[in-house]
Parts: sequence; structure tokens; C-alpha cells
Amino acid sequence: MVVGRQNLGGYAVFAGVLAAAGLPIYIHAPKFYVDEYGVSLAALGSVLFGLRLLDVVQDPLLGKLAVAVRQFQGAAVGVTLAIMGAAMVGLFAVTPPTSPILWFAVMLTLVFSAFSFLTINFYARGVQKAKALGVGKGYLRVARWRETGALLGVCVASVMPSVFLALAWPEFVAYAGVFAVACLIAGIAMHNEWRGTTLEPSAGFGVVLKDHISRRLLLIALVNAAPVAVSSTLFLFFVESRLNAPGWEGPLLLLFFVAAAAAAPLWAVIAERVGAKSALLAAMVLAIVAFSFAMLLGSGDTILFSLICVASGAAVGADLTLLPAVFARRMEQVAPEASEGFALWGFVSKFTLAFAAIALLPILEASGFTSGTENSDAALTTLTLLYAGVPCVLKLVAIGLLIVTPIGKE
Repeated sequence: MVVGRQNLGGYAVFAGVLAAAGLPIYIHAPKFYVDEYGVSLAALGSVLFGLRLLDVVQDPLLGKLAVAVRQFQGAAVGVTLAIMGAAMVGLFAVTPPTSPILWFAVMLTLVFSAFSFLTINFYARGVQKAKALGVGKGYLRVARWRETGALLGVCVASVMPSVFLALAWPEFVAYAGVFAVACLIAGIAMHNEWRGTTLEPSAGFGVVLKDHISRRLLLIALVNAAPVAVSSTLFLFFVESRLNAPGWEGPLLLLFFVAAAAAAPLWAVIAERVGAKSALLAAMVLAIVAFSFAMLLGSGDTILFSLICVASGAAVGADLTLLPAVFARRMEQVAPEASEGFALWGFVSKFTLAFAAIALLPILEASGFTSGTENSDAALTTLTLLYAGVPCVLKLVAIGLLIVTPIGKE
């Protein structure tokens, strides 16, 4: 096996590009297709939900594909990066040659699939990198660079369209072009990291699911990611209707991501000193405190909510940095191939988003809530309980699961 001992910066660059691929799907693309092609929000919402379910189902299959082509991993990653960059250009810079909604669905399917395949290979390769860096702290070092790069990528992607608009450039066409170039840079930055691979045949998902600690970690990931899925699903509604602060959604979201990016390396340092388990428990408590205060907010409390964004973002920085590192360490012990293990990890993370959308939005609608209009006190109370109360309960469950899970001080 050949794995470079340096080039952790390449992991940050690659992670940043992957993170930037996710943001347009949920923020930029729907508005672009409404404004440019008159596609209805209902149609776009249906397509996005359907593609999210497809993404959940296909991740395990892509994990198997990653194992099947493991001897040609570098070439497979290069081709997939090209597909993702081309699909982003097709999404934003090409006039649909057919029905806009059909073109939207096809391009996003390509972006989704490429993103998932690259993520599985990237995290699996991170396991090999961590082993090359040394036992114990190698996983936290890789996670610190990787997840900080991802969070910075989200931050940059969130402001790029506004910058291009200020320069009088066609913002989304420019975004797609810059993203395609970034895919090329990411491929170059990680070029040497794909050399060498384990040649043992894959044992499939069974070896991961039979291990009780791996199952517990997947369950913790599911419960712990659910609060982020809940708050992400309801964030725009909460800012617009509960805080009565339309137009503040973008700055508050950016503040959240900046806080997460700034906190991620700090959590990794803390974990190196006190152990990942203790650091994760502290972050979960911080998240509960933040969401508890969010339940007290009302119209005009935008400044107070910005502080909550900082605190909750910092807590998410720990989730995104430490949990993958702990799971990667376990994969080294029970499933060294790791690709299918991280396919399961991706499956769990994406399931929470699909579940949050299908479970919470009907409850909110049944309360009488209507976006963009005056809402009753009962509807706003329901919105607050769903946005802030449900995450508190889920975090408490995650804390209980983590306490009884023997993950050691790695």
C-alpha cells in the first residue's frame, strides 16, 4: 500500500469542492430555475425530494461500485470529478434543450450520484491516510483538515453568487465555471493520494452491521444528524415567520457555517487532549443550550438568534469533525476496505434529511402555518417547537447513546 504522509491540504481542497457541490442543490438551483425558466416551486420540490430518496437508496450500491473499481480508484475518481463539473455547468450555464424540469432532474441526478461516489471514495481513502500518519491521532488530524475544508467550501460557495452579481457577471454561469475549474484543481491536489489500495475482496455490509459498536455509531450518527436535518428543513420558515426577519436568511446561514468552520479544528484539538467521546458530549450539550434559547425567541430577536447560530454552528463543527473520525477508526478494525462502511454512513446522514422533510412539513401545515403570510400563535408555536424543541429531544437521545458506547479516547 502506498499512501502519502503529507498533503493534508489536498484533503481540505477536495472536501471543499465536495461541499460546494451540495449548496447549489438546496439554495441556488431552485431559485435559478424559477427565475430563468418559470418552473414552479411545487415541481422543483417534488423533484428534489425524489432525488434525495434516490440518493439514499443508491449510496449502498455506489459503495459496492467503489469496492469493485478499487484497483483503478484514481481513474474512477478523475472521471467522476469530470462528470460532476460538467453536470454543474449543464445545470446553470446551458439552456435546457428539453423541458426545464426534466433537464433539472437529469443534471441534478448526475451531480448527486457523482457527489456520493466521490464522498465514499474520499472518506475510505482518509482511513488509509490516517493509518499512514500514525495510530490514534491520525484520524483526528485527517478529520480536522477534511471537515474544516468542507465547511470553508460551503462558506465560499454561499457568497460566490453575490460576489459575481456585484461584478455584473452572470452569477450562476460564473459559479458553474468556477466550480468546474475547482474540480480540476481538486483532482490535481489529490492526485498522488489515490495510489495503492487494499486488495482484499470486500466482505460487504454484513461485516460492518455485525459489529455492535459500528451499529451503535451508525445509530448515534442517525440520531445526532437528525437535529441538523430538522433545523435545516425549517430554518427559512423560522427566520421569516417566527423572527419576522425576511432577507436575513443568507447572512444568518453564512454565520452558522463560519462558526462551524472556525470551531471544527478547535474541537479536534480538544478531542486529542480529552478524547473524542468527551468532546462530542460537550458539543451536544452546547447544541441543547443553543436550541433551548431559540425556543424563547420571537419577532425582532434577530441579533439574539445570530448568537444562537454561532453556538449551534460551533456544535455542528464537532459533529462533522469527530464522529467521522471515530467511525473511520472503527472501520480500520472491522472493515479495512472502508468504502461500504462509509456508504452506510452516507446512507444514514441523507436519510435524516428525507425523513425530516416528510415528517415535519405535514405537521407544520396541519397546524395552519402558511409561508409568507401572517400566522396564528398556535402555528408559530408549532414552528418553534419543531425547529428548536425536537432537536433538543433528539440530542438528549444521542447523548444517552454515546454515553453507553465504548469508543475509548481515540
